[in-house]
Amino acid sequence: MSGGPGPTEWGTTIGVGPWPGPWPQDPRYDPELLAHGDRRNVADRYRYWTVEAIVADLDRRRHPFHVAIENFGHDLNIGSVVRTANAFLAAEVHIVGRRRWNRRGAMVTDRYQHLRHHADVAGLAAHATREGLTLVAVDNAPGAVPLETADLPQRSVLLFGQEGPGLTPEARAAAAVTVSIAQFGSTRSLNVGVAAGIAMHAWIRQHADLGAPR
Repeated sequence: MSGGPGPTEWGTTIGVGPWPGPWPQDPRYDPELLAHGDRRNVADRYRYWTVEAIVADLDRRRHPFHVAIENFGHDLNIGSVVRTANAFLAAEVHIVGRRRWNRRGAMVTDRYQHLRHHADVAGLAAHATREGLTLVAVDNAPGAVPLETADLPQRSVLLFGQEGPGLTPEARAAAAVTVSIAQFGSTRSLNVGVAAGIAMHAWIRQHADLGAPR
């Protein structure tokens, strides 16, 4: 059980202070956090838990969709994609291209999210084939199926390109289907972090058990 007091705010500090009273004996609890308080941005049920215990609990409930993003230009939006993938409990986030990426936008959620690196799109596609995952490109390209009416495969990899150029030709060719997000304004593209959130939520609406504990 999670137990303990709920989140409290002291000025700009958010979280909980040291555990009051006798400490719980549950091994999921972190002695350092029990002693000094837990200021992390985690759900209340995970207060005072170790990172390993939180990841293990998330692993029991992860959804079967994956997220992939190309990183050939060191895109600063990758962190926000990782953070959103954690919020929607994606199975994994795949970084394609450069291994290094700016983690600031992830707001430490990369500690709780499984990450996998692929040197190129071919590596991602081979992994998807082995795992029985369908590559779904999210890109406003000619011939794309509207995301709003598309049936997303349950075991899928939602693949995103970089801000500006979008997906590479190799990524478009590797995808089994391409979906586009309806836009009505003057700009030709969405911020990739925003697009990723929209696409992940579309998967959630189609496949997630909204009555399950969260």
